[in-house]
Amino acid sequence: MIRAENVCKYYGDKRALGPVSFEISDGETVGFLGLNGAGKTTALRIFACDLRPSQGSVVVGDIDAVKNPHEVRKRIGYLPEHLPLYQDMVVDEYLAYAGRLRQMSKSSIAKRMPEVLEATDLTEVRGEIISTLSHGYRQRVGVGQAIMHDPMLLILDEPTRGLDPVQIVEMRNMIQNLKDNHTVLVSSHILTEISETCDRLLVLGDGAVLASGSEAELATKMRSTSRTVVTVKGAEGSSDKDIAKALREIESVSDVKIGGSEEGATLFEIISGGEIRAEVCRVMVSGGHDVLQLARNHRELESIFLKLVRNEGATSASN
Repeated sequence: MIRAENVCKYYGDKRALGPVSFEISDGETVGFLGLNGAGKTTALRIFACDLRPSQGSVVVGDIDAVKNPHEVRKRIGYLPEHLPLYQDMVVDEYLAYAGRLRQMSKSSIAKRMPEVLEATDLTEVRGEIISTLSHGYRQRVGVGQAIMHDPMLLILDEPTRGLDPVQIVEMRNMIQNLKDNHTVLVSSHILTEISETCDRLLVLGDGAVLASGSEAELATKMRSTSRTVVTVKGAEGSSDKDIAKALREIESVSDVKIGGSEEGATLFEIISGGEIRAEVCRVMVSGGHDVLQLARNHRELESIFLKLVRNEGATSASN
């Protein structure tokens, strides 16, 4: 879907991005991570044909985005960091206007409108003036205009910016649903949201790609140990020590820490040399125990990210 080769962007003598090279396949959801000034927004604006690269090539589908930006824009939906909303317009009128800008016919807009309103959960406020909506709903309207013409590629720059915890969850669910029909590029400073939403991560620092891969792949490259958290309701007659002993017998497990208990279930933190979640499930189920929750330590991505942007081990993590 997207191929970037030696892409750079300069503002005068200042380098904002590059050179960066990577490929993104059809149907992938890729997260761009980086501190302020890392080049995330610059990269997304180039892919959206909102900026022209100073050098290098960008191909979207089979189209050269530098030579034919107008053709590429037809295939892209773009939600910039600052929402492109006309505050005095009604929601469905604004979405129809966005469709007309994309050269959609009246019949196409009428057919597409209910689908967009449902996908963004805007049906109940379709007749409201945009300025009267909460920030969360305005963010949804921004996503609506980006998907109105049913683009192949959807680019979302900080879609959870300024949202409260409930709205963040709602936006995450919306992006998860959009993944079924679009290739998605998304940037965010909320690391756990990127982890739960994206198939692959691109970590940017000082305008360069420091690393790419899934969270598990980056963890493997960046460190020799991994932390997994499992909540277990033990079989009748078993103790927490029995369960911890069974977990310690899994290959590559170096330590198991017993956490708090609640309503008959106990949390165990497992330190291992690699990915062990599937094996943990097998061992627990075969022992007659109930696995109530299983996940990587939620701080693992944060730790990986900080190591990368501080330039610790970036060379070994680069692809």
